[in-house]
Amino acid sequence: QVVLVESGGGLVQPGDSLRLSCTTSGFTFSSYAVAWFRQAPGKEREYIGHIITHGGGTTYADSMKGRFIISRDMPKKTAYLQMNTLKPEDTAVYYCAARPNWKSGPQWDNWGQGTQVTVSS
Repeated sequence: QVVLVESGGGLVQPGDSLRLSCTTSGFTFSSYAVAWFRQAPGKEREYIGHIITHGGGTTYADSMKGRFIISRDMPKKTAYLQMNTLKPEDTAVYYCAARPNWKSGPQWDNWGQGTQVTVSS
């Protein structure tokens, strides 16, 4: 059973940094890709980027390049989303998702429950 658990969200001030974690179990981590998404109130879910865990190659949405960095820790089977210079418009529920490396396109098979990030002064 594939399980993804996000953590690290919370209330931060504009300009702060925050690192989210996506702890995984139930699958061969090195054979999967892990993505990050976010969904703000009243808006559609937005793709941030993803990482191919074997090799560490990353892809980002154009709008997310620069302030968001995805990484992974293979022994811990965990992926991370480093968010820098946070803005109020980054307020959203952040989700991680996973799928086997051989799959591609916009569909992701497995999802975590999400973690809330609120950026406010």
